[in-house]
Amino acid sequence: MQLNLTKNIIWVCALCVMISYIVPGRVGLGSGVEEWDYVEVREGAHLFYWLLYTTANVTSFTERPLVVWLQGEPGVASTGSGIFEQLGPTNIEGRARQSSWVQHVNVLFVEEHGRYARNNRQIALDLVQLMEQFLKKYPAFRTVPLHIFSESYGGKMAPEFALELHLAKKRGRLDCQLKSVAVGNPWTSPLDSVLSYAPFLLQAGIVDDDGYRRISRLAGELAGLVYAEMWLRALMKASEVQEEISSSAGGVFIYNTQRRVHVDEVYRYGEDPKMSHFMRSNVTRALGLAKMPVWMEQNSTVFERLGQDIFKPSNHKVNRNLLLEETPIQVGLCSGILDLFCATPGTVSWIRRLKWTRRSEYAKAPRTAFRIEGMLEGYEKHGGRLSMMMQANLGKNL
Repeated sequence: MQLNLTKNIIWVCALCVMISYIVPGRVGLGSGVEEWDYVEVREGAHLFYWLLYTTANVTSFTERPLVVWLQGEPGVASTGSGIFEQLGPTNIEGRARQSSWVQHVNVLFVEEHGRYARNNRQIALDLVQLMEQFLKKYPAFRTVPLHIFSESYGGKMAPEFALELHLAKKRGRLDCQLKSVAVGNPWTSPLDSVLSYAPFLLQAGIVDDDGYRRISRLAGELAGLVYAEMWLRALMKASEVQEEISSSAGGVFIYNTQRRVHVDEVYRYGEDPKMSHFMRSNVTRALGLAKMPVWMEQNSTVFERLGQDIFKPSNHKVNRNLLLEETPIQVGLCSGILDLFCATPGTVSWIRRLKWTRRSEYAKAPRTAFRIEGMLEGYEKHGGRLSMMMQANLGKNL
């Protein structure tokens, strides 16, 4: 037993030595090699990045793409939820995850700190500033395919970031190989999402006709506020809609309507009660950030600063003269059909209204089923550089 333990330690040390020759990074938290730092993007405004080099069996990390991950929900931390609940090699308990994105690609997680942005355009410009400095510091990534991935509220941030990054490259400000932008369960056109709630719940048998009418009435009132561009009042009305859904549907889990939820369970997206303790006790220490501001799983200040922007539609950012028209960037959308909050019917609705030169290619493309090991996993549709995937049996946190 002691001999086997000694052999394992020697093997791990040897592996770390080999990695150090291949990847010029540091040992952070996990089995791979990482880099992290703060970058000032405006006076008093900083973005923290955490780069996880791929652990794929390749000669060089440059053989695999770089993915920039933007977390959904304003104020939810990508360095918490994104890494430890969704994509990273380590889970919230510090154990190795069986499957992670880092096994296949390099992943860059980004966090905001200091003078928070007040709108999506500022977020996009800050991210471009980050990438300009990042690519100067890590020039090997200039020739690596770059993909922007996000979810939920990222459906508003990611397209605008992709567009600004593309324009910055055209102006010669930086050099990168931006190939695609993809969003899971996109909050791109918030009103379309909210207007789909009542029909979604009724057709699924989750509410009855009375519940349908009450939710529809509140959604209609919210629509009036959106058309009048009363953004903060629309945001407050959205809370009333969610309260009515909870009442009419008996507390259904809005991020996955088929998930069984105990009556005493309290959960909001990205707010696992164990997360904060894990981050403060383990992550900040491992990264040498103990003296930095206290880590928060949900930063309410970020949410408040973006209050005027949350219900503004962003579907025009992937529309005519923008991503689908004037750039070579591939646009991908992915939706878990059990998610109510960013409901698939709402996403399909705003996609149907998009107008660009090659829209007929998408409209005429067949929707086909896809399977993994023979099991139906969902449906996909591709055309005109736009792709849509609908994943069965999944809600948020794809």
